[in-house]
Amino acid sequence: MSVNPIDLSGYGLNVSNIIHNATPARLYEFAIAGNHAVIAASGALATRSGDKTGRSPKDKRIVDHPDSTDDIWWGDVNIRLADRSFTINRQRAIDYLNTRDAIYVFDGFAGWDPDHRIKVRVIAESAYHALFMHNMLIRPTAEQLASFGDPNIVIFNAGAFPANPHTAQMTSKTSIDLSIETGELVILGTQYAGEMKKGVFTVMNYLMPKRGVLSMHCSANQASEDDLTLFFGLSGTGKTTLSTDPHRQLIGDDEHCWSDKGVFNIEGGCYAKVIHLSQENEPEIFDAIRYGAVLENVVFDETTHEVNYDDASITENTRVAYPIDFIENAKIPCVGPHPKNIIFLTCDAFGVLPPVSQLTTEQAMYHFISGYTAKTAGTEMNVNEPTATFSACFGAAFLVWHPAKYAELLAEQIQKHGAKAWLVNTGWAGGPYGVGKRMSLKHTRAIIDAIHSGSLGEAETQTDAVFGLKVPITCDGVPSEILSPRDAWADKAAYDASVKKLAGLFQQNFKTFESGASDAIKNAGPVV
Repeated sequence: MSVNPIDLSGYGLNVSNIIHNATPARLYEFAIAGNHAVIAASGALATRSGDKTGRSPKDKRIVDHPDSTDDIWWGDVNIRLADRSFTINRQRAIDYLNTRDAIYVFDGFAGWDPDHRIKVRVIAESAYHALFMHNMLIRPTAEQLASFGDPNIVIFNAGAFPANPHTAQMTSKTSIDLSIETGELVILGTQYAGEMKKGVFTVMNYLMPKRGVLSMHCSANQASEDDLTLFFGLSGTGKTTLSTDPHRQLIGDDEHCWSDKGVFNIEGGCYAKVIHLSQENEPEIFDAIRYGAVLENVVFDETTHEVNYDDASITENTRVAYPIDFIENAKIPCVGPHPKNIIFLTCDAFGVLPPVSQLTTEQAMYHFISGYTAKTAGTEMNVNEPTATFSACFGAAFLVWHPAKYAELLAEQIQKHGAKAWLVNTGWAGGPYGVGKRMSLKHTRAIIDAIHSGSLGEAETQTDAVFGLKVPITCDGVPSEILSPRDAWADKAAYDASVKKLAGLFQQNFKTFESGASDAIKNAGPVV
């Protein structure tokens, strides 16, 4: 029997059993009956995403259409797809879904600001995928669902069925195809649920800048009516840890927009990594793994269903998806004022960036476009020294416009609303990885606290000779000797060589973006 039946014949779907916006309890029932999920000891639904345990960025495509082609930053991130190939893949997904005994539909919103939210419809064969998006999108009320109407974007998730690699422009049996003009996303050859989440983010990254709204890959928290902070940072920089603060309300952990009214979360939930998770270190996430949450690719005891969060035998990318109101200090609705502070987090394994520095607007644009962090030696085969990693706007994989578009919107908002921008290094001091020491979390938290209190903004500074950064001389709770990177190194000549090397890597990376950047942004980078 169908739950909340809906007519999908307009999409070419003629499945008799359609499960529409079912409750988590019913989705648990369907997922367990389908033999692809179990109930973990904590009450969460535990499942597997098949062969793919992470995103497939090289298989993502956007239809090249005259109406949007000049807007899109074509290249390795946004790969062109002919309309004919999209039509073939869409039909392949529809044909497969029509063979299913039942399909699951979830209608929800992306964006907590009613002025900018979009309506999203997810159509999938898996109850797991429906529950995942029930958690990750903003859940409509019964009244909103009754008047939902036509969605802005429809996701056809036929991930258990492969793309035909002989279809033009296909490079594998996996394909994630977006048509901006038709408002459709087709998924073939991957059951990894994160493709749906990031597909919606990609759509928002196109639509919002077109409206003059900055879409951002960041977390956000708020202490008072006029005290909101944005945290940007790639994996391993401490974004989740540092934005989780018992004294501040969580707006969101991953995707936000900044409009003329303030900041709003795009999502209705959180998608957190759980590898090596413990209640002691991350109690908020640990306690959110309860009834209604979805655990992906974790290893659990077959008898007790207790999860072993340290077991990475399936993947290092073990995950949990849960509604944001599972976090005790989440702010609902997830909207806030204009940011008072913007923090770019980097884990500098070269050990040459200061623990904290205040950025000019131009430097903020430069470091935003650069999106720097570093891998440590030994994390990959034959990597014997730190390796710089750059991801434009701290989320290059999800950008649609040229990064300069987002940087210009950031600068406009900073100047209009007086936000302060900071670069915080959570990496190494006193030497590179293997020689120096990792910044202590205690000291980094003291830096964040000093930013929030306003005391760091009033501190005396000195200017870094190579990167041109304004570095505070003192900070409450932080030893003064580590605030100046060169002073923390015993081997000054080695520091000079290392800082010049990193500066050169910044300059080399930025050449990719020079054509779309102003002279002011170019001149805000390091000088060797």
